[in-house]
Amino acid sequence: QVQLVESGGGLVQPGGSLRLSCTASGSLFRLYAMGWYRQAPGKQREKVAGISSGGVTNYADSVKGRFTISRDNAENTVYLQMNSLKPEDTAVYYCNKDLRPTNPAPGLWGWGQGTQVTVSS
Repeated sequence: QVQLVESGGGLVQPGGSLRLSCTASGSLFRLYAMGWYRQAPGKQREKVAGISSGGVTNYADSVKGRFTISRDNAENTVYLQMNSLKPEDTAVYYCNKDLRPTNPAPGLWGWGQGTQVTVSS
């Protein structure tokens, strides 16, 4: 069972930056597309960024040009660099697979605890 541990969240002013990290247990991390998701109060969880096993990225329109996803397969870690943060980016951020037919196994792993990002002055 893969375990996901997110970190790096916090309170930041509008226009600020944060870098989130997510480390996964297990030996097959490098074979999976990975994604960052967020859930704001009263809203459904949404995917904000994805990265294929080969490093090809995709972003939700709401974060394009401000967020950058990257991965370090040697460390089983995926990152989310968030710049020009806005109050509407406030949410709990999670990582998990980015659902792709090329993944070795279908479906998502169990969710981690997430990391809270609060953008407020």
